[in-house]
Amino acid sequence: MMLAIYYLDIATPYIALGALLISLIAVGYAIALKIRFRRLALGRNGSIEESVAILTRDSKEMKAFRFELEKYLKLAEGRLRGSVQGIGVVRFNPFTSGQGGNQSFAAAFLDERGNGVVFSTLYSRDRVGVYAKPVENGASSFELTGEEKEAITKAKESVAKNKK
Repeated sequence: MMLAIYYLDIATPYIALGALLISLIAVGYAIALKIRFRRLALGRNGSIEESVAILTRDSKEMKAFRFELEKYLKLAEGRLRGSVQGIGVVRFNPFTSGQGGNQSFAAAFLDERGNGVVFSTLYSRDRVGVYAKPVENGASSFELTGEEKEAITKAKESVAKNKK
């Protein structure tokens, strides 16, 4: 029994030191947990309920913003489909005698669906003629010249290239 008391007297400071070390580790974990809890609590009062309410409100605002943004993008996409997206220009000399050079041209302006207009100019020394023909689905109800057809083809290629 005396031997047990002797060993107990020797071990007591080490046991106390171990208990102190364990209590310091527990206090460190408690402080770290309190800091993490403060970061989690967003509100003024620092309550979880208030933090959840703030996050719920922000989520609803983001959903409403997303809905408005999708609505706007659909509108903008519809407007863009009707805008000029392809342009084709062909310069040519309409006269075989050499008058005018390549001053005449045909220019086609088409939207995504192939609708638009083709303009033609015929240039000579004494006058300039300007002509416009409507284009629907890549064709016109008016008779087209070869240059106008080529301009429409170039505009269609430009539309296809812009879609990629």
